[in-house]
Amino acid sequence: MSETVRTQLRVRASELVGRNWLNTGGKSLDLGALRGKIVLLDFWTFCCINCLHVLDELRPLEEQYSDVLVTVGVHSPKFEHEADPVALAAAVERYEIHHPVLDDPELETWKAYTARAWPTLVVIDPEGYIVAHLSGEGHADGLAVLISELIAEHEAKGTIHRGSGPYVAPEATSGTLRFPGKALFLPAGRGSAGTGSGAQGSAGQRSSDGGTPAAADTATGGSWLVTDTGHHRLVELGNDFQTVLRTYGSGTRGHADGPAAAVDSVQPTARFNEPQGLVLLPEEVAAKAGYDVVIADSVNHRLRGLSLTGGKATTIVGNGVQRLLETGPARVDEDAAGFTGQLSEHPLEVSLSSPWDVVWSTKLNAVVIAMAGTHQIFSFEPVTGAVAIIAGNGLEGLLDGPAHEAWFAQPSGLAEDADGNIWVADSETSALRKLIIDDGGTVTVQTAVGKGLFDFGFRDGPASEARLQHPLGVTVLPDGSIAIADTYNGAVRRYDPAAGTVSTLARGLSEPSDVIVDHTHAAGSEPLLVVVEANKHQLVYVPIPKEAQQVDEGASQTHRPKSPVAPGLLELTVRFTAPTGQKLDDRWGDPTQLKISSTPSELLVSGGGTSVGLLRTLELASGIPEGVLHITARAAACDGPEDADGEIPDHAACHLYQQDWGIPVLLADDGDTELVLDLRGMD
Repeated sequence: MSETVRTQLRVRASELVGRNWLNTGGKSLDLGALRGKIVLLDFWTFCCINCLHVLDELRPLEEQYSDVLVTVGVHSPKFEHEADPVALAAAVERYEIHHPVLDDPELETWKAYTARAWPTLVVIDPEGYIVAHLSGEGHADGLAVLISELIAEHEAKGTIHRGSGPYVAPEATSGTLRFPGKALFLPAGRGSAGTGSGAQGSAGQRSSDGGTPAAADTATGGSWLVTDTGHHRLVELGNDFQTVLRTYGSGTRGHADGPAAAVDSVQPTARFNEPQGLVLLPEEVAAKAGYDVVIADSVNHRLRGLSLTGGKATTIVGNGVQRLLETGPARVDEDAAGFTGQLSEHPLEVSLSSPWDVVWSTKLNAVVIAMAGTHQIFSFEPVTGAVAIIAGNGLEGLLDGPAHEAWFAQPSGLAEDADGNIWVADSETSALRKLIIDDGGTVTVQTAVGKGLFDFGFRDGPASEARLQHPLGVTVLPDGSIAIADTYNGAVRRYDPAAGTVSTLARGLSEPSDVIVDHTHAAGSEPLLVVVEANKHQLVYVPIPKEAQQVDEGASQTHRPKSPVAPGLLELTVRFTAPTGQKLDDRWGDPTQLKISSTPSELLVSGGGTSVGLLRTLELASGIPEGVLHITARAAACDGPEDADGEIPDHAACHLYQQDWGIPVLLADDGDTELVLDLRGMD
């Protein structure tokens, strides 16, 4: 047994307390009943992209150690909507979670285990003692080592019991669509009845911008291409949203290029993994690229190209390795710390992270990508293959200004307006943002609606006071105003840039994930909105009302325990112990890094910024009652065995560990003068 597993007095794990259990067949679980198993607690919330990454990281471990490992998801909500048990049940089904989940809406178990951020992992040994606290992503390999060590130790002691776990599969949803993500209008000639790849139609039809089809196309109706996210495929629907014209993809989770549609008796073998946004390329670009549609294949961390007439899917960007977790020399690079510019002209060598939406930019002559996993905006030029970061420094939050200084938080929806600027649904800050692109391609970021990571609500009125709740989609209305799929409020909202106000166009929707303007109805009639209603597994038409509603259900904040700290000097320690068989990659200097800032910025007198090391002395201002410390920690470690002189072999597999914390603090003279966080802390 490695000494890294036992470094302190043993701490008995606290009981699991919450409102309800899911995936247990209606039974409640307690740790006593799980004695003899290795228990992995996964503190998550279903809005959080990092939590979704961890769910995917854990799947192979759950399969490999199914007879000794019991994963328990502890759902501790950030947003008000996430405390709804119906919404949680839908999320558990949507993300194909195959382990028990505790509904912890009051954060009782969260507080008992002193969790400070999503995601947090806690490992409990077969005797019921805590052996590790892990934060963030990238822990799968280290967990595999730790689990193997625990198995060996407890088999020797006779305290491990093999056998099936307590998971009980729920009844699955049936129907044509399952948790659809985004939709795209296909003008006549470019859908399944089209006559050539990229043959007809005007430039700019795309998933979430409401681009206007040419008049000749609207006369013959066109069709709708939908990412059927829960079925891992795309579906082309008629204008009644019921008639299935064609499907693309085998419907099996995974990654494979090749035939995506049944054409000339050839069955589809192409695979997608939770596809989200999609964009129809301008015809001249499609003709050169050899495909019509670009798809954000989110869990595959790739962009895919789809030829509608040939029915073939091709990987066009991405090596399939999640960005920040890629192998190779595990250095703490700088491209998430203020870099914008071209990454590569070899798109299949670039790592992406959960691309969520795509839109065509006429000013940049490129596909713009909402890179939700790294809180950035990328671009891709289909003809040259160039991939670039165009906005966002990789820090999670809300900060405007020059592109390389701006902060985003899980950008999830994109739309281009008549001036060529890009509107962004920035979901985790519940914000509507704007990329202002000048004629030279320089980008500046501006916020229209939204305040910060922990501020949300359902309030109309002046934009500075208005609140959204985790929006995922955005489109430009015929009058130039912006419609927003306000997902967790179950609404479509409208932002009027001229008046600087927010109103409500529709309510009572079930997690709308996209909104598009439909211009295909009879000449002279008013355009309709098409809303992707994810949790009802359907597309619906919604009229644009003559008079919008004014709603005020208040502004809210995420309620988490605030850490009491004293003004003045605060010693920050981030604990990281490399897994057995790994070593910190110090071949080129210190492989650890901290990035620190605060809200309000005046809270942090000194100690902010980016530097190496996991220890930092901060100075907090007096006279500020409370705020948030934004802390990002990274560490790079590589596999052994080490060679004779103690160096890491040149071709060792390497790993990058990262976590972002937003620590609410309450300043008081008798508060703490030390803050300890666990990136990979071993007990």
